[in-house]
Amino acid sequence: MIHRVVKKLEERREGSFLTPAYGARSVREPVPKYELPRQELPPEIAYNLVRDELILDGNSRLNLATFVTTWMDDEARRLMAETFDKNMIDKDEYPQTAEIEMRCVNILSRLWHAPDDGQAAGCSTLGSSEAAMLGGMALKWQWRKRRQAQGKPADRPNLVMGVNVQVCWEKFCRYWEIEPRLIPMEGERFCLIAEEALTRIDENTIGVVVIMGSTFDGRYENVQEVNDALEKLNKKTGWDVPIHVDGASGGFVAPFLQPKLEWDFRLSRIKSINASGHKFGLVFPGVGWIVWRDREELPEELIFHCNYLGGDLPNFALNFSRPGNQVVAQYYNFLRLGHDGYRRIHQASQDVALHLSSRLAAMGPFTLISDGSDIPVFAFTTNRRANFSVFDMSDKLRQRGWLVPAYTFPKNRQDLSVLRCVCKEGFTRDMADILLADVQAAVKYFGSLPGHQPRLQGAGFHH
Repeated sequence: MIHRVVKKLEERREGSFLTPAYGARSVREPVPKYELPRQELPPEIAYNLVRDELILDGNSRLNLATFVTTWMDDEARRLMAETFDKNMIDKDEYPQTAEIEMRCVNILSRLWHAPDDGQAAGCSTLGSSEAAMLGGMALKWQWRKRRQAQGKPADRPNLVMGVNVQVCWEKFCRYWEIEPRLIPMEGERFCLIAEEALTRIDENTIGVVVIMGSTFDGRYENVQEVNDALEKLNKKTGWDVPIHVDGASGGFVAPFLQPKLEWDFRLSRIKSINASGHKFGLVFPGVGWIVWRDREELPEELIFHCNYLGGDLPNFALNFSRPGNQVVAQYYNFLRLGHDGYRRIHQASQDVALHLSSRLAAMGPFTLISDGSDIPVFAFTTNRRANFSVFDMSDKLRQRGWLVPAYTFPKNRQDLSVLRCVCKEGFTRDMADILLADVQAAVKYFGSLPGHQPRLQGAGFHH
């Protein structure tokens, strides 16, 4: 008996229990954290327990680290709540949700100037990472078919891309046994360029990944330059090296803010494009999209046909069951906003980004790496006038609730550490001015500490 009492006290000291703040009348014992409770809880008590812990999370509206949408119309929230229970994969049971998905694919296909000769080829995914992997798989299968038709070995595929790619591409190469040929950063060049890409391409190259909106600094890579260089290379060598555009962010920005920029299916070597509906597509997470130039670019071998749900269900995805509400919310946005609405919202976000970046540059201790003129995202670093580091500034701003990530650039520019701001719907000009005032206050604070030693590293950054 004494042993049990002592053990119970030790468990409480170790924080093994939750104590309901409002549940004294209903719950007289602490609730275990790491094992299933023996008894039920009233729903309001369970709600309060979870809600109270989540208060400790950061405020998503003050999160300039994330690209993910943090605000939607109340009507969109209502639609999502009403369709949480619809499984996106059950297309036979939920045919109208499936129809809405294909409408979205067709809308994006036309937005990105795919040949208008029939039904668009593409699908929704859980996010842009899954969509990118599906695009990469199609590249590998198409390359392998070409090699087999020529009677050549197909056991050493490689993929060319900048070192600034999102980590999903490194995962793709590792999981599918593809050699990643990463182009490092050099000097003031922070992304892939055609000249560097050409030096790494050979007959085993399944494709080149070009990014529309780098997570490191928000820049567009020059898709047209890479496309033109590949046209010349393929004509000279007889190869057929294609491009996949990672439009995770820019795919929902460029059509509205830079409509004359040719980066999509208007260019001949572009075979597939992925984008994040839950980034500048303005939908809560998680939904991504993959669209191919035409049906011929999607190998039939990658499509599975399942009938156990009540009909022939062609499926090409890494995931199976998932809620259909994000797809419904994407379609809501397409209907609600239209072309003008997306342009207005993204223009407002870019105006805020340009205002914020220019004011930061004018303060003195900061130097811009980018200014937000591509996607509304920019990066900046400290200069010799600062007696603090980007990691110091990130920590100081966190005290005011701001989440502004500090991180180091990758190989060959690991000497460069920056702060990054993602400006999106819900982050207003007024909020930007409050942030500027807090940055100025932090600069003044560090200036009052002449002996301060700048912190030179942080906890890391997952882009």
